[in-house]
Amino acid sequence: MNVNPLDDPRLTAMGLLAEVHAGLIARMQPALSASGLSDIDFETVLRLGRSPWQRLRMTDLAAQTGLSTSGVTRVIDRLERDGLVERVACSSDRRASYAALTDAGRARLEAVLPVHLRDIESCFTGLLSDDELTAFLATLRKIRDVVRPCATAGTASAAAATARAGEELHLPRQPQQPRR
Repeated sequence: MNVNPLDDPRLTAMGLLAEVHAGLIARMQPALSASGLSDIDFETVLRLGRSPWQRLRMTDLAAQTGLSTSGVTRVIDRLERDGLVERVACSSDRRASYAALTDAGRARLEAVLPVHLRDIESCFTGLLSDDELTAFLATLRKIRDVVRPCATAGTASAAAATARAGEELHLPRQPQQPRR
């Protein structure tokens, strides 16, 4: 029996994923625009806000966002001009620096999050039962860990993995954040 490759469920899975992603981005855009943040600005501020000490090495931030190092530098330059982020020198490695969320950045994030979370609830997570959401998140993490293994670079989860590998961390213990 010949199966038409155009009917392959793998194509359907990719198509549905692309449609859902585009639709969610379109639904989230008004709240982000009202806050004065672009998609990448919001992602950057959110990742910093959810990271230990609300900061990440610039290289880890680039890995998490999928931006090049020059791309993340441009984003941080813009956010720094707006007073939402500041650069902090690394005390143990002069070549490295951190992007850190400022009080103004935290306030901007806290202002947009209630609307953003309502949008997520109304057109995404609220459509799923608790069990469906748990399974969906596990599935997304499984796929993410293959296609973007650096997406958690510099987070508490990555730091715990580093500590388990026997490398010394130079920061005090921080409570583990939920995985993204």
